[in-house]
Amino acid sequence: MSVATELGPLGPQITLFDYAVHLHQQDPDSPLPRDGEPYPDDELHRQRAQPHPPEDRRLAGADVAHILDSHFAKPEAPPSALANAFHDVYVPIHHNEHIAAAALRADRHRVQQTGQWLVQHSTDRCSAIVGLALLAADWAEEDIPLIQTIGLLSNQFGPLAAHALRRRRGGSEALQWLAERVTGWGRVYVIEALCLAGGRASRSWLLRHACDGDFLNGYFAGKVATSAHLHEAITRAEADDEVVDHTGQLLTIMADCSGMGMTLEHYPPAHIVLQAYASHLGRQTPTLSRYINAAIIADHLAQKPPERLGCTLEHRDRLLQQYLAVLNREDWSETARAELASDSWFASNVAARLHLRAFTSANAADAGTESAE
Repeated sequence: MSVATELGPLGPQITLFDYAVHLHQQDPDSPLPRDGEPYPDDELHRQRAQPHPPEDRRLAGADVAHILDSHFAKPEAPPSALANAFHDVYVPIHHNEHIAAAALRADRHRVQQTGQWLVQHSTDRCSAIVGLALLAADWAEEDIPLIQTIGLLSNQFGPLAAHALRRRRGGSEALQWLAERVTGWGRVYVIEALCLAGGRASRSWLLRHACDGDFLNGYFAGKVATSAHLHEAITRAEADDEVVDHTGQLLTIMADCSGMGMTLEHYPPAHIVLQAYASHLGRQTPTLSRYINAAIIADHLAQKPPERLGCTLEHRDRLLQQYLAVLNREDWSETARAELASDSWFASNVAARLHLRAFTSANAADAGTESAE
């Protein structure tokens, strides 16, 4: 759902903050549709030539810092004086040392007030981003609701929102709230911040909910596995179904995310986690998603040299047979066929992946022959 905005002589007549609030209220527990895009200022930004980052990336943000220094040098200048001050300069959406330094050079209370005003009242994304950067330079807990709300527009505001929340007491809980309500690149930024935040509550959530099925999950799957101590959680006999199923997602993603993030070949406890997951899988009730994860992992095992997974050929073959034993069970095969037949949309998206089982079986036979030789 979108909200109607009108363009007046000075631009859109709704602030980005109010726009985020409006969309969030339509479905408070879900991400904003399309990350809230197009934003209210989209037309003006398309009409205006956008400044490019400097050739020397070390200078990115220096122009913004200069504008802030000039502003804070005038004691009586109100925050509203910055409302349209950043149209002609490149505004970074990530944490920037130049902008952070400008914030630290000025009076802390004034910086906070300016950041709050820009986040809440800007009708232009550039000034709203600068306002968020000012709040990200501080530690004040009272700004968390502002940061979370503008962070819902996560494609543009996610990086700074994640950085700002991680610095605050109670930031892990705030990041988790935001992670449950963002997708795409915004989710990447927030999940990575949660991985850095640490803490038992964060690890528990990451072990169960970090991946949402988006292709971009490949950027953080390995970080989740490492920071959330996946190898410890999945080797416990009492690991619950949520942990086991999410482990399947993580392993499947890491099997095929080369060029994005950590792969199984570069995850030191890969063979331990693969073994533990196979053991839990055999005790679970069959579902189509579990079948697909097991098939993809089995195919990966069959194709990769065992030393790349930190195990011997014999160990790899035994592990592969564990996955095949589950996939070949009649109840698992019938469940997969029945669920595919009942959901044509889902079938069209996963049927191509289910053919991996045939390749897996062939590769397994070859692996067994090589092992025997």
